[in-house]
Amino acid sequence: MRSSRYSSIYITANQRFKAQSKDWMRLGVVAAVAAHFALFSWFPTLHAADIGSTGDDTFVIELPPEIVIPPPPDDILRPATPRAATVLLEDDRTIARTDFKSNPVKGLAPPPTGARPSEVPAWIDRDTDPRLTNEAELIRLAERQYPAMLREAGVSGSVGIYFFVSEQGRVTNAVVQRTSGYVQLDEVALKVAKAGEFTPALNRDKPVGVWIVLPINFRAD
Repeated sequence: MRSSRYSSIYITANQRFKAQSKDWMRLGVVAAVAAHFALFSWFPTLHAADIGSTGDDTFVIELPPEIVIPPPPDDILRPATPRAATVLLEDDRTIARTDFKSNPVKGLAPPPTGARPSEVPAWIDRDTDPRLTNEAELIRLAERQYPAMLREAGVSGSVGIYFFVSEQGRVTNAVVQRTSGYVQLDEVALKVAKAGEFTPALNRDKPVGVWIVLPINFRAD
C-alpha cells in the first residue's frame, strides 16, 4: 500500500510539470508574435545601408611556363661478364728496347714539316711577357717616317702589329694584325716595329721567343 501511494504522488507531480511547461511555451509563442507585430507596426519599411565595395583594380598575372619533367634515364646496362681467353701467351714476352744503341738516330723518323714558330703568329707559352725598352725611340721614328701627304691631309690611324720577340729580345719578324685602312701607314708601322727592343720573355726562368701584339698610332696633329 505504501509503495502504491508514493507512485501516485510521483505521477501527479510529473503531470503537473508537463502542464506548466506547455503553458510557458504557449506564453512564449504569443509574446514572440506580439513583439514581431509591434516591430513591423512601428517600422513598416526597413532599408539596408549601402556599404559599397572597395578594392584594387584587377590585373592579369602571367603564370610561369609549365616545367616539363624529362623522363627518367634508361637503366645502365651491366658490363658483360669477362671470359677467360683460350690463347696461351709466352711467359717471356717483352717490348723492344728503346735506347739509342738499339735505335740509332739515323734510323729515327724525320721531324714533322711545317712553319717555324717565328714565321706564323701563334700563342707560345711563357711565364713572363716581354717588355718594350725603347718606346721613346719608336715614337720618334714613327714621327719621322709619317708620310707627309697623309700628315698634311690630317689622316690619322692605328696599326696593330704582331711582334716576334726572340730569346735575345730582338724583333725578328713583324706582321700586320689590324690595318689602319691606309697602306702607307701599315708599311711605316712594320718598319718601326722591326726597330723595337724588348726584354726577352721567360718560360720557367728560361728565355723563349714569343709573339705579342702592340698598336702603333699615327696622329696628324
